[in-house]
Amino acid sequence: MLQPLHKSRALALLLGGLLLLAALPLQAGTTGTLAGRVVDAGGKPVVAATVLVTGTRLGAYTDAEGKFLILNVAPGTYEVKASRLGFNAVTMTGVVVSADNTMRIDFKMGDTNLNTAEVVVIAERPPVDLKVTSSQATMTTQEIEDLPVQNLDDVVNLQAGVVDGHFRGGRSGEVQYQVDGVSINNAFDNMSSLKIDRSLLQEVQVISGTFDAEYGQAMSGVVNAILKQGGEKYRVEGEVYAGGFLFPGNSENRKVDDALHLTGTNNFQTTLSGPLPWDKTNFLVSGRYYQWDDYIWAERRYNPSDDFTDPGDPATFTATGDGKKMPLGYTNEWSGVAKLTSNALANTKISYQLLLNRRENRPTIWQFRYLPDAVSIQRTLSIAQGFDVTHTLGSSTFIDFSARRNSFDYTDHLYDDPYDSRYDGLPALSSVVNLGSYNYQGVQLTNYMQKTLSYILKGSLVSQVNSQNQVKTGFELSLPEVEFGTPVYLLYVNNELLRKVDVEGYRGPMKRFPVMGAAYVQDQLDRGDLIVRYGARVDYFDARSTIPGDAANPANAIAGVPTADPVETTVKATVSPRVGVAFPIEDKAAVHFAYGHFRQFPSVSTMFSNSDYSVLENLQAGAADYGVMGNPDVRPESTVQYEVGYKQVVNPEFGFDLTIYYKDIRDLLGVEFVDTYTGATYSRLTNVDHGSALGLTLALDHRQVGPLSLSMDYTWQQAKGNASDPSETATRAAAGEDPRPRLVPFNWDQRHTVNLTASLNTPGAWTVAAVAKLASGQPYTPQTQEAYGFGAATNAGRKPAGLLVDLRAEKKFGKDDAGSVFVRVFNLFDTRFFNGAVFPSTGSPYYSSVVSPNERIALADPTRLYQPRRLEMGMRLSWGAK
Repeated sequence: MLQPLHKSRALALLLGGLLLLAALPLQAGTTGTLAGRVVDAGGKPVVAATVLVTGTRLGAYTDAEGKFLILNVAPGTYEVKASRLGFNAVTMTGVVVSADNTMRIDFKMGDTNLNTAEVVVIAERPPVDLKVTSSQATMTTQEIEDLPVQNLDDVVNLQAGVVDGHFRGGRSGEVQYQVDGVSINNAFDNMSSLKIDRSLLQEVQVISGTFDAEYGQAMSGVVNAILKQGGEKYRVEGEVYAGGFLFPGNSENRKVDDALHLTGTNNFQTTLSGPLPWDKTNFLVSGRYYQWDDYIWAERRYNPSDDFTDPGDPATFTATGDGKKMPLGYTNEWSGVAKLTSNALANTKISYQLLLNRRENRPTIWQFRYLPDAVSIQRTLSIAQGFDVTHTLGSSTFIDFSARRNSFDYTDHLYDDPYDSRYDGLPALSSVVNLGSYNYQGVQLTNYMQKTLSYILKGSLVSQVNSQNQVKTGFELSLPEVEFGTPVYLLYVNNELLRKVDVEGYRGPMKRFPVMGAAYVQDQLDRGDLIVRYGARVDYFDARSTIPGDAANPANAIAGVPTADPVETTVKATVSPRVGVAFPIEDKAAVHFAYGHFRQFPSVSTMFSNSDYSVLENLQAGAADYGVMGNPDVRPESTVQYEVGYKQVVNPEFGFDLTIYYKDIRDLLGVEFVDTYTGATYSRLTNVDHGSALGLTLALDHRQVGPLSLSMDYTWQQAKGNASDPSETATRAAAGEDPRPRLVPFNWDQRHTVNLTASLNTPGAWTVAAVAKLASGQPYTPQTQEAYGFGAATNAGRKPAGLLVDLRAEKKFGKDDAGSVFVRVFNLFDTRFFNGAVFPSTGSPYYSSVVSPNERIALADPTRLYQPRRLEMGMRLSWGAK
């Protein structure tokens, strides 16, 4: 049995300690840099001028060349003031600083005249950043607030190259999600463990191309969310809205009776921030309650205990349901954030933050529309908390250190106690009536749990070693404890409920303690006419498990064959080089090139699910299907990315960015077939799948001129591989299809995607913003009578194209926009289809050429279609200084 502490974990802790001493404790990109030059009216440098970031304690003096550098600036919009005795002071407003980027501003001071009034200059942020070396998009809090989006996922899916969470053709789970520079991914599935509301976001940075060596455990992209923090003055903000689905005149097409449910969504959110009584200490506290009801309503005609033993139509029997109507699916969510920030210690910033998500969800299952009380409830509790310390070692060097404890607790069951007597009813039964199928007795017997507890230590050191080179080095150590499985099996045998802890050798939930660590170093060379970001990352992984000593005798159950003891999994270590280059052409255009190796260790659920090889003891009898066996000794998956781009500032309001990229995807988890000494065959995971992605993105940004601003991005992409998920090969083999590798489009291979954002903004009055997404159809596997075996090549067909439009309108009132009322409309034109399910015989979501009960049941199911139009109305109020 595995113990929580193992010699390999002790080795990892020692490794982390050595890295801590060697690299000094630091962390990744949560702050930016201000740099520039101060000159007089004749263009000569102003020496020893003071440059201050208003409202902060950050500042610097200019050197002999008039240059200044201010490190460790939190993302946001600032006023920056330059002054020197004998010169007029100059204040630049609207200076936007982004995480992990350098904002350059230059000051020109007037003649030596003590009576010259202070000059105020508005900073002009260029429509495209000419000095970035890879594809990334940054959205500020103001940009996010104006759009019809609600949470972090909505913001991410607006970016070029992102299709339903897939970045540039990669599989799901290949994106690193971070909050304030520290991962919030769940080691179980490599997905984000938190839902983050837009009201908490100071800035969101989405890197969809190559990324620096500081980011790891990702092959496709990085999402870095920077949270707001308390300021020097008290501020209260609140938002409330309500709404629901509204699709008059389209009820028949959607196969539902009611078209108006305007109380299905409710949201209450408030944030309080400001100073604490302690010196130089600020706080931010936020809480949110969110309730959502699906547009499909259930009618309680039956109760789980109703007993219909006659095989005839159950609708002819008297049922005990009260006929009450209710949402078939719903979500209730409670979330909150608490953040403390202190600058009381000299040259040191200390902060503590706590993020909490609690969700209760009942999925919408059409089969249970007359028996809603039988559907299992999914519950999630996610908490991320920890400390961040930033210490300045001088004007050009600072260090960061972060310690986190992230927990994730998920359950899926109807009743908390698997021995609850209410389970002792009847098996779930259904009937087909009037082209529809529904359940009329019994309950779902789902009983699943998943828990992850991760301890993360992360640090980095940033030093501007000279005027051209900024060096960053750091480390990361992650110690997750992952538990998942079915605590008690509930199943009916001969109409009798049995509770089993041991089913075919599976002994309840498993718990695993892998170890992950990394160290990196990178440098940014900035010569003005050439910017180079280059570095390398070393990743370490130990699954801390065992595999069969002889794959041909996996359970040591074959007679006459020598047994082999299980062997420990090997420790994996990889090196990933990365480089990005930008060539600015004067101040109007730039060419960039980026290249890198990106490696990711597979998720715990993929490696360890079904990894108990003792179940194969009767394999040679061929009496059971054992599924795909897990393999904790697989290598990391790997992607090599290339991209080249051209950026052009056409004028101060308009610019474009054209980028071409290619991804060579190797060592993805797939299936291999292993022969035993008796000739029996079983399948297990290994690094055999592969793929590639080729694409082009074109981003156009037209900054606000008068009230109007526009932005658009277009993505052309071709993403292919031999399998869309690790088990696909085994599934094809089980269906009697050819399991040999072939190159086919991935399920998410969306050839054309257009995101268009338009807004009308009158300061202090109206803001109207619309987001339109136009997408070509994703692949599906057609079914035609002409094809051999009544089938066709995998993903040979294309679904219909789709268009979605979301709208937000806001009317502001009060001094400094103290309040506003707003309206949001999602799916404005009530689009019924957007890359959902289609009938394989026609490629249409609306009809099938095959006449069968299953096709008729599917046709009557409205959950196949996209959610209808949703209308929300609300109010925002604020008090205090921004």
